[in-house]
Order: sequence, then structure tokens, then C-alpha cells
Amino acid sequence: MDRNPSPPPNDESDSETTGDDAIGSTVYSKHWLFSTLMQLIKFVSTEGEETEVLKTETQLDEDLENEICKVWDMSMDEDVTLFLEEFNVTDILLGIIGKSKCPRLTEICVGILGNMACYKETCQSITNNDNLVEVLLLLLGDSDPPTLLETSRLILTCLSQPDVATIWVDQIHKQPAVRDNVCFIMQSSTNTDLLGKIGEMIDKLFDLDKELMLSWIGESNEPSATVTEQEKTAEILLVPCLLEAARQVRSDSVGGLEVYVHILQLLTTIDEGIQAIDLPLLGTLLRVLFYAEECPKKPPEGTRRPSADKWSVPSPVGAQKGKRQEGGFHMKILLNICCEFLSEIFMDISKELVMKSFEEGYLNQKMCICAVHHLLPLYTTAVERLHDILKEVQPDTAEQLQLKSHSLQS
Repeated sequence: MDRNPSPPPNDESDSETTGDDAIGSTVYSKHWLFSTLMQLIKFVSTEGEETEVLKTETQLDEDLENEICKVWDMSMDEDVTLFLEEFNVTDILLGIIGKSKCPRLTEICVGILGNMACYKETCQSITNNDNLVEVLLLLLGDSDPPTLLETSRLILTCLSQPDVATIWVDQIHKQPAVRDNVCFIMQSSTNTDLLGKIGEMIDKLFDLDKELMLSWIGESNEPSATVTEQEKTAEILLVPCLLEAARQVRSDSVGGLEVYVHILQLLTTIDEGIQAIDLPLLGTLLRVLFYAEECPKKPPEGTRRPSADKWSVPSPVGAQKGKRQEGGFHMKILLNICCEFLSEIFMDISKELVMKSFEEGYLNQKMCICAVHHLLPLYTTAVERLHDILKEVQPDTAEQLQLKSHSLQS
């Protein structure tokens, strides 16, 4: 589903809810909510008995699913959330998630917790439940995309709460499987919404803790003696997974691409991160800048230049103009991140790496000129350092840069 279900309808039977039965200042019934939760518990108990024999996933009854979805939507209300927490619903949901063999049920339960986590008090309660946190982190290894989406949304919500963020970071440090599962999702998923939310989660994690970012970059500095060569080869590396996810979202979500570029920019703030980033990435960043310059020079594919015929009827442009403005806004942010990222690289890039970039076609004169055009005047120091290296390894390119840049001439 693209969104939470619609709010519970105000049936006449529901509208007769008394003051004592109402949840806070809402019209939602305590009795109805308890009844629905009891149905959930009963379903999970019966489900466990059936799947023990059949060893298969189960499906929710349509009527029960509709009722649970109403709870999911109700949980966006703070009064409902506080009421749920007052009666230890987090423990109930933990038990249901742990026993559930129904992906849709698991998704809804995690979605309810995600809504509850939006409020400080209930987010603290969720975080203090060590067993629940452990189960939620393990769910990142689930195979159901909707469940993964809700799980990553919940974790991101908790990481965004300053009072509990460090607790989640510490728990993630203790579970190496989180990194492997996240990398697998980026490497293999085609779900743009899921990739976008996973990217936001990683971005927040790395922003909160550089040590975690360092530990996620690649192989451990002290590999276990029991790890075989085959296992080392099969290890999923972070940077290629980030690039694969960025490639997957680029055509559907400029905002998602922006998030992944920012993650890569964060990697360049540590030496190990810079070393982990390979030459194709450098070429990709330069191509983004080059594309941004070339794109406005040609009309969109499938369009014609305006006719000079005075009788021609103008086509509606309002919606298209809005889309162009929105796209331009995201493109500007993307370019700013690319420039910041490139400046970090150029401040640390070696002469040998520049030579190799030219030899393998990742750098050329046009791309260098384009990069300098975007980087100046904000990143003068980085440009000057690149220019000094080019004077040694590519004198012609260095000369062209100097001719086209007043900053370098001075």
C-alpha cells in the first residue's frame, strides 16, 4: 500500500461511544480497540498451530485485516498512542511479530509501532524494550518489501529522536547483520520507496556516528581467523551497494539519488572512506555535472520547437512548469552535494590516481573544465590543488583550465 489505510468510518454504532469508553479526546472506543487486539492475539495463536503442521505463510482474513488497519491509522493520534502504551501494547505487538507467519500482519504491526515512535514518550518506551529493538533490527533481514519499508521507517524515526538515537546506534553496533542486510537490500531491491527509506536511514546513522560509518566501509581491520578466502570474496562491500542503489533510484526519485550522493559525500570525510571510493564513482560525479550543463542546451525528448504560426494553440504548461521547477530544485541540491563531494576528493587525490583516471577514461579535459566551472569560486583551494597536479601529469589540460578560469589566472 502507498499509504496507511483510511481512518475508521464514523458508523452510527461507533458514534454512540460514551465518555468513559472514549480514548482521550477522540471518538475512538477503548472497548473496540481491546476487542481488535484480542482478535489479533487469537489469530496469531491459531496461526502458530496451523503453520507448525503446514510450514507455510498464512493470510489475514479480510475483515480482520480491515480492523487492524483501522488501529494502524488510529495510532497516528497521540491520545491513542499514549493509551496503547499505557496498556503495554508494545509488548503485545512484540509477541505478535515474533509469532506471526503472515507478512501482512507483521507489516501492519511494525507500521503501528512506527506511528507510535513519532511521539517522544512512546518512542522512549519502544527504545527501552531491548527485546523489541533486537527483533526490529533482525527484521531488516526479512524478505517482504512492505515489512522492510515499515521497519526502516520506524528505525529512522527513532534515530531522529535525539533522546534515544544513541541507544539505537549502540544496538546497531552490536548487530553486524544489520550492515549485511542493509547492503543486500541496496544491492538487490528494485523498490524505489524502500531504497529511498534505507538510504535515509544510512544517511542518519553515518551522520550520528563516524565510528559506525568506518566499521561499515569494508572488511574488519582484524578479520577472524575462521573466515575463509571464499567468504572474504563473497563479502558485500558498502560502496558498490550504495552505487547500485543510486543507479536504481536515479530515474524515479531525484530526492532518493540526492540522499545516496550525500552518503557518499559523508564517506569522503574520513580517509578510509576516500580509499573505499573507486574510480568509476569519480567519473560518475563528473558526468552528473557535465549532464547538468548539457541538458538545458537541448529540448526534451519528444518535443518540438515552438511554431511561428500565429494561429497555433498553446499547450497547457502549468503542470509541466511545476514539474520543471521541482526537478530544478532537486537538481540544484544534487549539484551542490556533488560539488562538495568532489572538493573533498580533489583535496586528497594523489597524482597517481589522477594519471590513472585519465588513462582509464574517467577524467578528460572537458570534464575537468566542467568540474572547475561548478566548483569555483566556492572551492578554490580544491581546484588549485587539482590544477597543480594537472600541471605535472596533463599540462595541456592545466593550460586550458587556466585560460578559462580567472581565479587560476590570478
